Amino acid sequence: MSPFSATNNLSGTETLHIHLRLSQYREETSPPVSMPLPPATTPVPQPVFMPGMSHAAESPAPAPAPSAIPTRPKDDETTDDKNQDPSSPATSLPRLRLHVQDVAHPGSSIFLSSVNAATVLRSSIDSIHAHLYSQPPSSPPPTRSVTLVLRDMDGVAYTTGSDLDPDHKEIHFSLRYISSIAPSSRQSAEIRGVLLHELVHCYQWNGRGRAPGGLIEGVADWVRLRCDLAPPHWSREQVPAKWDVGYQGTAYFLEYLEDRFGKGTIRRMNEKLRKERYEEKAFWTELVGGPVEQLFEDYKKTLLKGGQKD
Repeated sequence: MSPFSATNNLSGTETLHIHLRLSQYREETSPPVSMPLPPATTPVPQPVFMPGMSHAAESPAPAPAPSAIPTRPKDDETTDDKNQDPSSPATSLPRLRLHVQDVAHPGSSIFLSSVNAATVLRSSIDSIHAHLYSQPPSSPPPTRSVTLVLRDMDGVAYTTGSDLDPDHKEIHFSLRYISSIAPSSRQSAEIRGVLLHELVHCYQWNGRGRAPGGLIEGVADWVRLRCDLAPPHWSREQVPAKWDVGYQGTAYFLEYLEDRFGKGTIRRMNEKLRKERYEEKAFWTELVGGPVEQLFEDYKKTLLKGGQKD
């Protein structure tokens, strides 16, 4: 499929704004250049936590870059309540934009032919609301717009806020990584899974900037897990080094807490991160009645028992 026929997959949306840069026409008097990040935006984070991904069959995928912890408003919860009308519909969609930096890149064709950008972004936001915000008074951050930028870069994807307004988010997704997804039958699910993970960062709370980065990434992968978008190489039986190791390791621990303490536990945790400054001992004791270290030891015992049965 050519890059131009692939764009037919995006018809029928009014809120999706597409900016296509045709970098192959170098003879123009004003050749296009790579889009720099806006000044003072969150830089591409260093690889502390490694996200779960599908890997190319013949050549390894680029080294992943983790998502930046999203910037949150500094006001207290009364400001949050003003931005969210409890009587409004469960899902309030932001303005969604798509920016393809290089339409001639193989990753662009794969993306445009694998998913409908408008549909996948909207359905992902619906899923995030369902798992983290389905009951009032819980309310998401006031994200007003999300721009998905497809560009050639190292890593997988990351999320950042605008330097002018943290309520406007950008998700940068690597075309190089998209073109490395193998087998081809995994392309659609992997793209949707990565986008869902990054969109969670636009809609989650972080205990006023105090929550561990591993917990932030774990919540994002937990939502991905709950939406049946886990890559095939994720393993529930693998014992993580610590509870906040991040990504799928923490996601399966959160799933254990959801099963042990009842449906809605992670939703209540996210709401607690909205209202309070994160202080580890008090946070977990108030949420589930015990310190997180003990909960993690209980969780590891279930993994070891499962391993012995095998």
